[in-house]
Amino acid sequence: MPLEWEELVTQLDTHMPHEAWAQTLVGIGALILTALFVQWVVARVVLLLAHRVLVLSGRGDWDKALQRRRAYQNLWYAVPFAVVSMGIGLVPHVEKAVSVVGRLAHAGAWICVFVAFSGVLSAWQDTYSATTRAQTRSIKGYIQISKLVLMAVCTVLVLSILIDRSPLWMISGLGALSAVLLLVFKDTLLSLVASTQLTSNDMLRIGDWIEMPQSNADGFVKDIALHTVKVQNWDNTVTTVPTYKLFSESYRNYRHMFESGGRRIKRTLRIDASSVRFLTDEEAQRLMRFRLLHDYLQAKTHDIAQANQTMGELASVPANRRRLTNIGTFRAYGLAFLKQNPEVRQDMAMMVRMMEPTADGIPVEVYCFTAVTAWVEYERIQGDIFDHLLAILPELGLRLYQQPSGADIGAMGSQLRENAIQTALAAERDRQGLALADGQGMPPERGPADGMMPRQGPSGPGAP
Repeated sequence: MPLEWEELVTQLDTHMPHEAWAQTLVGIGALILTALFVQWVVARVVLLLAHRVLVLSGRGDWDKALQRRRAYQNLWYAVPFAVVSMGIGLVPHVEKAVSVVGRLAHAGAWICVFVAFSGVLSAWQDTYSATTRAQTRSIKGYIQISKLVLMAVCTVLVLSILIDRSPLWMISGLGALSAVLLLVFKDTLLSLVASTQLTSNDMLRIGDWIEMPQSNADGFVKDIALHTVKVQNWDNTVTTVPTYKLFSESYRNYRHMFESGGRRIKRTLRIDASSVRFLTDEEAQRLMRFRLLHDYLQAKTHDIAQANQTMGELASVPANRRRLTNIGTFRAYGLAFLKQNPEVRQDMAMMVRMMEPTADGIPVEVYCFTAVTAWVEYERIQGDIFDHLLAILPELGLRLYQQPSGADIGAMGSQLRENAIQTALAAERDRQGLALADGQGMPPERGPADGMMPRQGPSGPGAP
């Protein structure tokens, strides 16, 4: 066997060209063919084996993600660079270029390896995003930090290879640039701390409804990255908020509202103060026919009768007696209406309260929580409640306060004009009546002779 190998080498040597440049070209060609062959072997054997293992183990999503992120391809590209780096010394008559080409090929191989690892991290993000857990916790910030670390390690390693220095020497030189690095990567460091705190403390999740007025953000969180958080507003615009702002500034998160299962209604009805009055006994009896007011009025009437009876003769003065008011009865009706509504949470705070009167009327606030949190259903329930409360106001003798509009002022002007016309017509009729009365009581007219027209006396045979 050794003899056959020596004979083969001897035959190849006889066919080798004797010129230096020709030997160099042959060596380079052989090196390139060897690199391509090794790449093919790695692609067909090693990577195909990895593909089969992932598919058979039920990790087909990982295999598709690695192909989509070109992790396999980048690892293939590293093989020729590695072969060239190790075999460039075997090429004859290239001693001067061995060092340079070897370092370049070595650096290229490491770059391809790090790019392949970056593709693996991106594939991890893709597979994680397809899970249900990604809807609550995002790892995008950690993936980006890992990529930054890979990029920093790759940069130090490649530079140390190119300048033929130890990586420790490169790292020691970074100490002098620490101040510059802190200034350049200030936002990155702040975002790193903020992203870690937001995720570890469960302060923000993808899908949360947040409201941040100082950044004009009001909508659902669509993406949480290292540097930015994307919020899709209700008008379908997207607001990009720096991650560190969500940690250093205040914002409102409605997630716990959705988790509690109740959404708050807090709205006021402004009652016209001039419509507030006491209820008469007849009105109280009429309102007692209302199912929601029957028990309240019956108990309240009994309490008022007992209180007035204890006052004795003082109860004869209306100001001393206790009496029902229409606005108090309205508050009791509103609370009873909420308690019998199945779409209102009965285990949460519920009240109908009167607030401080203002120039715009007397505010009566309805405070309760709906049993659903979906926006459309919430607005429907709220609308149904206030539709009914607004419609019941005239039954209690109350009016809703409303500022006068242009139509009201126009109607007022028309009414004033009508009144002015009626007043002028009445005054004209009065003047005509006075003139007619003065005409009936005037003295006789004067004649041409005596200055007085003779009055005509009675005619007939008996006249003098």
